[in-house]
Amino acid sequence: MAKVNEAAAMEIDDPNSNISDQISPKFSINVLQLLKSAQMQHGLRHGDYTRYRRYCTARLRRLYKSLKFTHGRGKYTRKAISESTVTEVRFLHVVLYMAERAWSHAMEKRQLPDGPNARQRIYLIGRLRKAVKWADLFSHLCSVKGDSRTSLEAEAYASYMKGNLLFEQDRNWDTALRNFKSARSVYEELGKYGDVENQVLCRERVEELEPSIRYCLHKIGGSNLQASELLQIGEMEGPASDLFKSKLEAAMAEARSQQAASLTEFHWLGNRFPITNAKTRVAILKAQELEKDLHGPLADSLSAEKRLVTFDKVFTAYHEARSCIRSDLASAGSAENVKDDLNGLDKAISAVLGQRTIERNQLLVSIAKSKLTRRRDDKNEKVTKPEELVRLYDLLLQNTADLSDLVSSGRDRKPEEVTFAEECELKSLAFRAERCFYLARSYSLAGKRSEAYALYCRARSLAENALWKFQAHSKTDQLSIFNRVMIKELKTLYDECRSYSCIEHATGIIEEVKAPENLSKKISTISLTGADKKVEKYLLEKLDLYEPAISESNVKAVPRIEPFPPAFQSIPRNPIVLDLAYNAIDFPSIENRMKKDKKGFISRLWG
Repeated sequence: MAKVNEAAAMEIDDPNSNISDQISPKFSINVLQLLKSAQMQHGLRHGDYTRYRRYCTARLRRLYKSLKFTHGRGKYTRKAISESTVTEVRFLHVVLYMAERAWSHAMEKRQLPDGPNARQRIYLIGRLRKAVKWADLFSHLCSVKGDSRTSLEAEAYASYMKGNLLFEQDRNWDTALRNFKSARSVYEELGKYGDVENQVLCRERVEELEPSIRYCLHKIGGSNLQASELLQIGEMEGPASDLFKSKLEAAMAEARSQQAASLTEFHWLGNRFPITNAKTRVAILKAQELEKDLHGPLADSLSAEKRLVTFDKVFTAYHEARSCIRSDLASAGSAENVKDDLNGLDKAISAVLGQRTIERNQLLVSIAKSKLTRRRDDKNEKVTKPEELVRLYDLLLQNTADLSDLVSSGRDRKPEEVTFAEECELKSLAFRAERCFYLARSYSLAGKRSEAYALYCRARSLAENALWKFQAHSKTDQLSIFNRVMIKELKTLYDECRSYSCIEHATGIIEEVKAPENLSKKISTISLTGADKKVEKYLLEKLDLYEPAISESNVKAVPRIEPFPPAFQSIPRNPIVLDLAYNAIDFPSIENRMKKDKKGFISRLWG
């Protein structure tokens, strides 16, 4: 205790010591780490702002109660938080969570199903203003009561909230850009110091701020971003980019509604179907814009995961268009011409959905093929089995059959529809050959050589037939890119079927030659007893079942004939007779019949 007092005296006597620091100690808060942890644990991992707002409210209630900073019992009397009030770090937490609660409430209104209306938008902007007010107070208090790092993080947080407000108001884009850049520069500097976790969080926040900065530059005119590039920027994840995503979706929806006025007809296989419903136009236009990403010049640069996500968006848009068409059909009444047009449009949309479903399943096949021969790496990535490819080709065969039936269902078929149906039949032939090939591979991995050899030969004949028909079709019609790819894949499949069938034939002959030797080795392992006690059933118990135990390579346990020494068995023996009536019988007295001993005079005296 004396040493502590001496050290304190030395610090006081030191002329270089800061007396004000000892009177009012500096508080330290890792703002970004605190907020990120709270957001991820209470709803924002899944974009649930309602749950996070409720958490902030409950957290504020606990802080008020623990600090005894309540606002009166009966009548509400608000207590202001000033520099003199902040005697604990928890007062700074109160201000921070007030800002977070207002911001999460605004984001909750922004994520309404149909978007905020005029009244809700006014309320949303009011909540963002409240968040900016509390963020400014938090920055001011941290500059006075906090250390240098806390003050810097609070300043970045306040700049981020100001940028969000201006971003939502659609004005003062230069001021919003300046605030976002200020926050980014602070997080870039903070990301160079501290522990690894803090550096990662700062880098993530910088990446989340980047879309908003680029969008502000685009609105100012300092960037030549296209709509597709803005969509790619909007694919970034994180709470900081949610406001940008909602703003981008609203802008894209407004642009689509303007472009949809010019979309009056839907063209499909030589047919023209009028589109009268505005919602149907917008949904079809959205799907067509997404299809440009799948079939455009930049389609090869997209990863497989992004293409799958784009396919899901296309399906959603077309299903929305079909629901609008069905509702129009229900309200069409007895107008036959309108019904015919709507039925034709529904058929066309369904056919396009079938085509995109086939393309998506083909993408899944290509992903599965890339993982088929790959070994399990350090990431524990799942390796594809041939059975999964068989299942995918079953889906493709079902999709082509449904699409062919849909196209062939009309009475007056145009030449384009006939050609399309023929292409569906050719695709089904190619898919059947591929399915048979991977079915043969699954039998080969199971050790069934004869079945695998027969299936490889069948797959080769199917591939040869499909290849001949593709080449005959290409002579009569112009060779499309898809047909070129299919012809190339069928030639490769034909060669692989031939090589694998030869391998299976040779392997089967080798196994047949070695079968007697392997059989004798396996028979030699059969015994009455052994160290292996885990035997499900002995051979003598399976005499009525045809289950070869010595020829199966996947049998782990050594086969046993009979347990030895044999277990004890119960056998019959003579019955035990118990005399139960003896104790219940009263026998007559026979004392009078018993011989009495004669005693002399002397023995009578002593008796």
